Amino acid sequence: MKKKILVRSLWGAPIGLTICTVVTIIFSLNYGNGEYYPASHVLIAACSSEIQAVILQTVLTMIYGAMWGGASVIWEMENWSLLKMTLSHLVICSIASFPIAYFLHWMPHNLLGAFSFFGLFFAIYAAIWLSKYRAIKKQIEQINSKLKENS
Repeated sequence: MKKKILVRSLWGAPIGLTICTVVTIIFSLNYGNGEYYPASHVLIAACSSEIQAVILQTVLTMIYGAMWGGASVIWEMENWSLLKMTLSHLVICSIASFPIAYFLHWMPHNLLGAFSFFGLFFAIYAAIWLSKYRAIKKQIEQINSKLKENS
């Protein structure tokens, strides 16, 4: 189990970095007026230089990806209920997400910013969870249908 978590974390780290890089490119295309913005202006100001901001962002998004990658092992716990898996995964990912979002200035540093971040986080999490649940439920129904046909 520990080896599986480690391997998933090692895969998750570059995925987190890749997603962050793609987001900065999309942001720059939409708002950059031909310039590339590798990090938010607020993060750059807080770090005193662009390179320090990019280094911090790189390290933290790799940690973020690693946490999500490692946490994905939860979905393979066959002796756990779906509720226990969902709540465990949600708690771990929430605990990983908030400090990184805070330090990278993905949210305003006030109570409203924190509530807004968690509201958006939970809404996105729920939407992804529901879509995956429906897809898996449909697959199970198709398998059951084929089993009935064959018996």
